[in-house]
Amino acid sequence: MERYDIAIIGTGPAGISAALTAKLRNKSIILLGSAELSPKLTKAHRIDNYPGLPQISGEDFARRLREQLSVMEIHVTEKQVSTVYAMGDYFALQAGEDMIESRTVIVASGVMQGKLLPGEEKYLGRGVSYCATCDARLYQGKTVAVIGSSAEAPREAEFLAEIVEKVLYFPVQGELPQERSNITVLHEKPAEILGDRSVTALRTDLGDHEVSCVFVLRDAVMPDKLVPGVETDGPHIRVGMDMETSIPGLFACGDIAGRPYQYVKAAGQGNVAALSAVRHLLGTAGHNVKEE
Repeated sequence: MERYDIAIIGTGPAGISAALTAKLRNKSIILLGSAELSPKLTKAHRIDNYPGLPQISGEDFARRLREQLSVMEIHVTEKQVSTVYAMGDYFALQAGEDMIESRTVIVASGVMQGKLLPGEEKYLGRGVSYCATCDARLYQGKTVAVIGSSAEAPREAEFLAEIVEKVLYFPVQGELPQERSNITVLHEKPAEILGDRSVTALRTDLGDHEVSCVFVLRDAVMPDKLVPGVETDGPHIRVGMDMETSIPGLFACGDIAGRPYQYVKAAGQGNVAALSAVRHLLGTAGHNVKEE
């Protein structure tokens, strides 16, 4: 299995900035996220404070970033990372059914909007899942719920429908899955996940639905669920000035590293995170470290 120098999670300004810098430093990288880039970016009406790009729309800004990735020959791997495991001298990233290895990781996945559902944390791993591809086969022949809060959610629901008996799809935002006989779209507001030893039902504003699993599919997850053991501050990962976290070799930048939620700040932190990751790689390789 190939082991990358730097794995970068997220395709907003922070992740792209980190990828560009790491590529310029001649490191092997994998950039994970949406090839369409961050929905928050593409939906921005106008950006006024990004140097050199006055009054640019979010859509045009995203187009320029995609062009720059193409010029630099940086490919976006369209997989959502559900968990990052620190393995000592490397990291293992769970991305659907795949496990990706990297010597360092830069988390630029954005901050999770809103609160966890009541029961979500309690039943995580016991009927609550953030990855349909990972856990679908555990619920073969059963009824599951999908809370669709990400661009990938419709496709994940369609994949689930190939394996489970029935999918109850609760759209929070975005598109709907393609019509299938065993997918039911319910325009109800999820309120609580119920269970005993494991999940038994999803409660909404209109009633309870018996299910064996609730797949909560968001664009971002809480950082302590993404990276078990990392020090956090609410919805953010705690970082130092060099963007390094409490886990050596793991860096964070952009919104997930704290406020302010600004594109210009995210891009700068992405650059710092990449340089710090390069410095870490040089140090662990036993080379003399040179400051940039």
